[in-house]
Amino acid sequence: MARRLVSLRRTMFRGRFDRLTRRETAAGPATRPAPATSAPAQPSLLQQVRERHRRLYGRKAGEQARPKTAAAPEAQTAGEGKTSAGMSAPRLLTLPRPPFAVQALNHLSYGATTTTIAEFNALGSTDRQRLANYVDWQLDWDNISDAAVESRLTAAGYTTLGKSLSQLWADHVVADPENAVRMRPATEVQRAAYVRAAYSRRQLREVLVNFWHDHFNVLANDFSTGPVYVHYTRDVIRANSKGNFRVMLEAVAKSTAMLYYLDNINNSRSGPNENFARELLELHTLGAENYLGFTDPFQVAPCPEDPAYPIGYTDIDVYETSAAFTGWSAKNGNWQFPTENDGTFVYRQSWHDAGPKFLLGMLIYPEQPAMKDGRDVLDRLASHPRVAKFICKKLIRRFINDTPSQPLIDSAAAVFRANWQSANQIELTLRHILNSDDFFYSWGRKKRRPFEATVAAMRVLGHDWTPRPGHAKSDELMWRAGFTGHMPYNWAAPNGYPDTGIAWSGSNSYAMTWKLLNWLTETSDADVPLSPILATSRSGVTSWTANNLVTFWCQRILGYQPEATRKQVLVSFMAQNGDPNSYVILDNDVWQQGDLKRHYNHQRLRSMVSLILMSPEFLSR
Repeated sequence: MARRLVSLRRTMFRGRFDRLTRRETAAGPATRPAPATSAPAQPSLLQQVRERHRRLYGRKAGEQARPKTAAAPEAQTAGEGKTSAGMSAPRLLTLPRPPFAVQALNHLSYGATTTTIAEFNALGSTDRQRLANYVDWQLDWDNISDAAVESRLTAAGYTTLGKSLSQLWADHVVADPENAVRMRPATEVQRAAYVRAAYSRRQLREVLVNFWHDHFNVLANDFSTGPVYVHYTRDVIRANSKGNFRVMLEAVAKSTAMLYYLDNINNSRSGPNENFARELLELHTLGAENYLGFTDPFQVAPCPEDPAYPIGYTDIDVYETSAAFTGWSAKNGNWQFPTENDGTFVYRQSWHDAGPKFLLGMLIYPEQPAMKDGRDVLDRLASHPRVAKFICKKLIRRFINDTPSQPLIDSAAAVFRANWQSANQIELTLRHILNSDDFFYSWGRKKRRPFEATVAAMRVLGHDWTPRPGHAKSDELMWRAGFTGHMPYNWAAPNGYPDTGIAWSGSNSYAMTWKLLNWLTETSDADVPLSPILATSRSGVTSWTANNLVTFWCQRILGYQPEATRKQVLVSFMAQNGDPNSYVILDNDVWQQGDLKRHYNHQRLRSMVSLILMSPEFLSR
């Protein structure tokens, strides 16, 4: 929409503003402008902005906003466990409650293992104490050595993960290589996600990185974002995952990957593009639940939590936010600046709409210093009470359950907002959430998404196999992961992968996940099994009776024993026509169809392990 009024410049605003403007200036940009008490001889800045709104956005800019005191119930509950139309109601399955270490680790990491359970239990004398100490230890991840993972990646042939943004741009864009080379950074980040999630000692960090990647989603396999995806994940997401949300917001806004993905790379006063602005408000900060539609922003009700802020955002807020971010771009050899081509962020003053703006209850003055318009918007959002609630609700949904409790949302948001300028804001908020009663008593309210199930299986099966670039078996892993719908960083829409159970409860999602889990138990790479099931059984089970094998593998994979009738199904499968308690299954893999207890024993053992991985007990957390 051609809607920027560049003519409102120095001549119009020379000298001091009228009394209302001076009052707004003294109050600062975070204060909602008050109506003028008397009509000035010349139109005030506020009146000029309102007239501009009517001229740019039409008659609806003057309509009364819909009354709104809280998020609409349907918006609050959408996607949070509701049964979709036409789907049968789920049948409730009550699972045994595992030991607390298993419960906690399945939320805070990519799956409890024998080793991590022992580590957790050594951290205190009570479950509460152990939880608090584990959270503190994991949040201090800079002091947890991850050298083994970095060595694993280097040995596996990863070559782009350490490249600077300028190096990535030179090697994978300017050099105009073939597509496989151009997209190698994205390929390596996607495969490294499996390596880090499976083997990293910094488990909470990896879970958080995955969360923020979904929140600030950028499609890795896009032609424009792929070459610089290493910079996005390393210097934007990973670097800020427990720090300050406001700092992360700006890092995202300035990142070359996001500039391309949401089109702000070309957002200028002569060709405005609202894509980034809309997703900044709808997905990254306030959420669609606080969207008010195309209404007059001057008429939006104040936020009950803090009347200095509006309760939500309008379409005009989106347009004005877009104007605030005009000129935020990257050096990409644009025809106007052909010698600037290293892929780094640049602010182009000549592209910026320097006129006055009114958005989110805040008046932005004309001709501000470079980038200040956009930074004022980010300050306003980062300090907004409804942004605090939106972010905290998503964090609680990720770590606890699909329907976060309002008291925990409110208390976490209070911590988040009180510390919005603190360097460790996210860390403080997480510590509050993860030590809450809601977390302590949660179990079985989340389901593992396909990526999470795959990595958890790699951990409990004792993998020592590294997915890597340019490798056939690793290519097959990624190919199979694609069918589950949950390949890392491959969600095309800007809202990121959904994080509710209902979204992953379709037959295709389950079937493709089961096929991938079964593949992990059956596949070898150069004659070395990916999952050392036979070797682990030989070292862990002295007498191979069906009951002993099932008990051992349930304990190793689940961390506890299933309910007796469900466990018996596994025992019967493993025993076939043999006595489950006394018959010793031979350590061989021969054909013996006439006597099923002797028939392809190795294959039957691997299949039994696969069945445990496919169970609700394993796929729940």
